[in-house]
Amino acid sequence: MKDLYYLNPDAKIGKNVTIEPFAVIHGDVVIGDNCYIGSGVVIFPGARIGNNCRIFPSASIAAAPQDLKFDGEYTTVEIGNNNTIREFVTINRGTAARGTTKIGDNNLIMAYVHVAHDCIIGNNCVLANNTTLAGHIEIEDFVITGGLTAIHQFVHVGQHAITSGGTLLDKDVPPYVKVGKNPASYCGLNSVGLHRRGFSQEDINEIQDIYSTIFQKGLTYSRALEEIKTRKQNKYTNIIATFMERADRGLIKGYH
Repeated sequence: MKDLYYLNPDAKIGKNVTIEPFAVIHGDVVIGDNCYIGSGVVIFPGARIGNNCRIFPSASIAAAPQDLKFDGEYTTVEIGNNNTIREFVTINRGTAARGTTKIGDNNLIMAYVHVAHDCIIGNNCVLANNTTLAGHIEIEDFVITGGLTAIHQFVHVGQHAITSGGTLLDKDVPPYVKVGKNPASYCGLNSVGLHRRGFSQEDINEIQDIYSTIFQKGLTYSRALEEIKTRKQNKYTNIIATFMERADRGLIKGYH
C-alpha cells in the first residue's frame, strides 16, 4: 500500500504513523509519533503536527492562506498533540502578520471546519461541523462552537464559552458565557460546561454576578468595567476585566 501515497523524502515522520492511500505529504513537514493520516489528506510545506493526532480523509493542512496580501512569505501551521481533525477540514498557514496559524492540544475539529490564516486556537476546544474562522481569530481554551458558527476576522473568544448553532460572531465573546440569537448576544453562563470542568457552585455564582453587572444593569460597557473593578478582586473579576480591556472589536450584546 505504501506506493499508493506520496511522501516527500524531506518530510520528517515520527514513529508508528499510519498513512492511508492517496495521501500527499510534501517536504518541510513534521509529523509526530502515533499519528493517523487518512486517505486523500494533503499536508503542505510548513506543517508542524504533534503526537497522537488523527487527520481524517480529504483534510487540507497548511495550504497557502486565502489572503490577497499574502506574497509567498515563509509561514507555518503548528498543531499540538492529541488533536482530531475530521473530514474536509481546511487549516491555512499564516501570513507575515503573525507568521503562523496555531492549534493547541486535545482539540476536536469536526468535518468541513475552516481555520484561516493567523488564527490561534487553544486547548480542549470543540469546533462543530462547518464552523468557519476568518483570519487572525483567537479562541481560548475549552471553547465549543455550534455547527455553522461563522466568526469575523480578529474576533477573540474567551475561555469556556459556547456558541449555539448558526451563530454569526462579529464581536468579542467574553469567558464562560453562552452566545446565541441574531445579532449574537449573551444568553447566560455556560453553567453546564463549567460544572463538568470542576467549577464550584460558588465560582459559578461569582461569575454570574459579574455578568449581571455587565449585561443586565443597562450600563455602558466602560461603566460596567469600572463597577466590576470596584468589587472584591478574585481571579474571575481579573480575567473578565482584562478580557474587556483588550476587546478591540467590542463585546457581544447583552439581553435584548
